[in-house]
Amino acid sequence: MSFLGVETSLTGRRWVGPGAEVERLAEAMAQQTGLPLPLCLTLARRGVAPGDAQGFLEPQLRDLLPDPRGLRDMEKAAARFLQAVRDRQRIAIFADYDVDGGSSAALLIWWLRALGLSATLYVPDRIDEGYGPNEPAMRMLAEGHDLIVCVDCGTLSHDAIAAAQGADVVILDHHLGGETLPDALAVVNPNRQDESGDLAHLCAASVVFLMLVEANRRMRAEGTPGPDLMGLLDLVALATVADVAPLIGVNRALVRQGLRVMARRERPGLVALADVARMDSAPRAYHLGFLLGPRVNAGGRIGAADLGARLLACADPHEAQAMAERLDHLNTERREIEAAVRDAALAQAEARGLDAPLVWAAGEGWHPGVVGIVASRLKEATNRPAIVIGFDGDEGKGSGRSVSGVDLGAAIQRLASEGLLIKGGGHRMAAGLTVDRARLEPAMARLAELLAKQGAGQAGPADLRLDGMLMPGAATPDLVDQLEAAGPYGAGAPAPRHAFPDMGIRFAKRVGSGHLKLSFGDATGPVLDAICFGAFDGPLGPALEGHGGARFHLAGRVEINEWGGRRSAQLRLEDAAPARD
Repeated sequence: MSFLGVETSLTGRRWVGPGAEVERLAEAMAQQTGLPLPLCLTLARRGVAPGDAQGFLEPQLRDLLPDPRGLRDMEKAAARFLQAVRDRQRIAIFADYDVDGGSSAALLIWWLRALGLSATLYVPDRIDEGYGPNEPAMRMLAEGHDLIVCVDCGTLSHDAIAAAQGADVVILDHHLGGETLPDALAVVNPNRQDESGDLAHLCAASVVFLMLVEANRRMRAEGTPGPDLMGLLDLVALATVADVAPLIGVNRALVRQGLRVMARRERPGLVALADVARMDSAPRAYHLGFLLGPRVNAGGRIGAADLGARLLACADPHEAQAMAERLDHLNTERREIEAAVRDAALAQAEARGLDAPLVWAAGEGWHPGVVGIVASRLKEATNRPAIVIGFDGDEGKGSGRSVSGVDLGAAIQRLASEGLLIKGGGHRMAAGLTVDRARLEPAMARLAELLAKQGAGQAGPADLRLDGMLMPGAATPDLVDQLEAAGPYGAGAPAPRHAFPDMGIRFAKRVGSGHLKLSFGDATGPVLDAICFGAFDGPLGPALEGHGGARFHLAGRVEINEWGGRRSAQLRLEDAAPARD
């Protein structure tokens, strides 16, 4: 049954509210704990029992952090890493060019620096070398180093790992593993096929962090204190959010603690990045995913591949400022390139049809650094898995994004094993691939077939799930702060959204480039301000701006608006529906 009777909203979605069981649990929780009902509804929707509410609101990392030794090869990896440290051997770090790879590398560099040691950083060029270890680079690194640590990559790189003759290789990764593993000294990966899957939600930086936890444990056992680990959690938090890892279990605790560390503004690279991004409030998961992460990624997408990792590892504020400004400039360029590819890809996908199990587009010269972002946009617009491929000659490099319940990485890996792709891999929600032009159509047809068997394409626009109703007077800064205590919110932990029923629009004005500013209320009560970003890209802006006195159910997320030293609540409007008499 739809919430408030909204079967089809202005954006084409059905509204779904909390079920009877969730409401019952929330009411029991409110009675037992004294917490406000809107917060209890959010907790109950996430499966929190009344007796566990306080523990959930104050998660302790020590209670949730898994024993690193539960991961296969972890003890071998930590032992070899510590041997290299004790013997002052030459260490190289081969890192992926995204935020997770850069953060993983920076974790190792900061930890080693605390012991007076350094390591060689190597990040492959996205265009010239592609994702993951390659034979020439590994051969070159092996000639000058005793240990190579591959972070956020390497699990499928059999030939490249074999090329590292003369050096030991340790892989710390989270991408889906194949039936066989490369011939490395250790492959630590919660997504190896012989793992239980209990830690499959970890990003690579969390795997690196766990190895450092094990390294510190071994050092303590020998009577030597290891470097501070809690102070490194800002890097783990950034990677977890930017890599869209689900914010559940230990991930949630890592991000919460990491945000506290980041708020201390002690890491020069993150301070400089926050300043160029004009962050003017305490960091939240939103800032990591939408302000900091894209800028770190910009170097790997269209500029110097190692710039993001170097910034995160930088100890000098002046150097960090220069690198942050360069990344901010590259991010602006990236947005311009992305917009052009997005328009062309969407037009092509629409011509092909948006109701298939797979939405895809391919074009000549599309920059490989933005195809993943464009795939995300197609996925969001259609609620279907999406693939976007850029061709250079006969070879196309693409990226895909999936929807909940559809394992894209496994399907891509299947295509590679069947010979339809030159190579491909990833995880459930994101994957990369390389394809020959002659095999593009059959590869996409086969991928659509595999995804359809998983249920892709069977749903229309995603339902809008709401935690309940609020009235404008109840939407206060205190309530927003209480709801934030159940966060952080992001992948796997959607932010609470509420409906405001039967509201009159008191003020509506188009602002900026297609946004809508408005205020609303009921007949007699307080008025609440709202902002709807991109309102005029769809039906919301025209309908609400030209309301003509009509009343609407409004839905979205209540947040804090800080302006001129004043702190007030506002609604980030996401949907609306006419209120029926």
